[in-house]
Amino acid sequence: MGLAEPTELNQRIIAYVRSPQAIRARCGQLFELACADQLRYFRVNLSQLEPTAAYVLQVMRENYPDLEIPFHSRWRHFEVGSTTRLQQLNEKLSSLTAIDRAKAKFDLAIVSVLLDAGAGVDWRYIEPATREVFQRSEGLAIASLQMFCDGVFASDRSLRADAIALQSLKLEQLAQALQVSETNPLVGLEGRLKLVQQLGSVLIQYPPDRFGSFPSRPGNLVDYLLQQATDNQLAATTILTAILDGLGDIWPGRLTLDGINLGDVWVHSALDSLPPPHLPLIPFHKLSQWLTYSLLEPLQELGLTIVALDQLTGLPEYRNGGLCLDLGLLQVKDPTILQTPQTVDSEAIVEWRALTVICLDRIADVIRQRLGMTAATLPLVKVLQGGTWAAGRKIAAELRPNGIPPIQITSDGTVF
Repeated sequence: MGLAEPTELNQRIIAYVRSPQAIRARCGQLFELACADQLRYFRVNLSQLEPTAAYVLQVMRENYPDLEIPFHSRWRHFEVGSTTRLQQLNEKLSSLTAIDRAKAKFDLAIVSVLLDAGAGVDWRYIEPATREVFQRSEGLAIASLQMFCDGVFASDRSLRADAIALQSLKLEQLAQALQVSETNPLVGLEGRLKLVQQLGSVLIQYPPDRFGSFPSRPGNLVDYLLQQATDNQLAATTILTAILDGLGDIWPGRLTLDGINLGDVWVHSALDSLPPPHLPLIPFHKLSQWLTYSLLEPLQELGLTIVALDQLTGLPEYRNGGLCLDLGLLQVKDPTILQTPQTVDSEAIVEWRALTVICLDRIADVIRQRLGMTAATLPLVKVLQGGTWAAGRKIAAELRPNGIPPIQITSDGTVF
């Protein structure tokens, strides 16, 4: 679906919808309408804000009694279970220079995040070395780490990812590595494969200063980001912009302006008459922000200080959104959306995601007030980890078999 406007205007709109400011502003407009009970599918019940924040804080204290909370990132999923995978990975990378170690970790994190859309309730992954069984995000993370260590993403079978191997990855390879079968189905397998293949294609479309050459690899983004740093400081928003600009074309079937893929940007009719850019667009960039959060630690290991961290938003996905719905902070006005799977572009899902973004900000504010902390000492990325994502999973497990989310989404493996 393309939206025809003058090119200069389109450029301004593209820059706008790729900014975290746009996410909060557009989501905030729907939040205000929901508070006034003027949306079709959901309303906001602010009387449940304090109880919801209290529930999240309880989970935070259970998971991190000392409140020393790490970032919400892909690296947390590599740590689950009884093994020391990250220690083993560091040992395998120990002969590399610090920058090359960071590049390898970028390679791993970027491909792993792109494979991280919802797996469905039936899929399981059995880790070969431990025979431990994992599901959902953790299972996908451990499977992708195993693929990385096996050299699946590298044309020379080394500990990296490169355009040649990513473009040539086959469905049968991916299915075998993820242990997919008729009795172990994975939602959106083809969509995941296309994302990985598209990543390989996109890497070679940019000048070498972004992803290098012979062959291009995601990890070379490290060099580019180091050049953007000032006085050893790098803004989280700079990382997000680099991802949205550099990897935007991997997303399939999205809205475009002047042939530019907008990514995780959707339409809601209630925004038609709201302020500039006078279009019903609402951005989320969930996977891109999740990826940004997952690239912070390798950059910190290079001695960079990450600033402007709280300019990024919470992640509008089904665990955070399910938390708000299950605890009554969000209320469904149309019960049919609880009974019928919804597509990702439906206005019901767009509403749910938008309201979730603002609810996460509000929850974080209450938790900080209770703890006497600030956005600097308890950034949103730690509230997510501590935190809302874990609390969303916990309340779902208490309320429904297999901990399924309150709303079922028809996924193609490229959004959630």
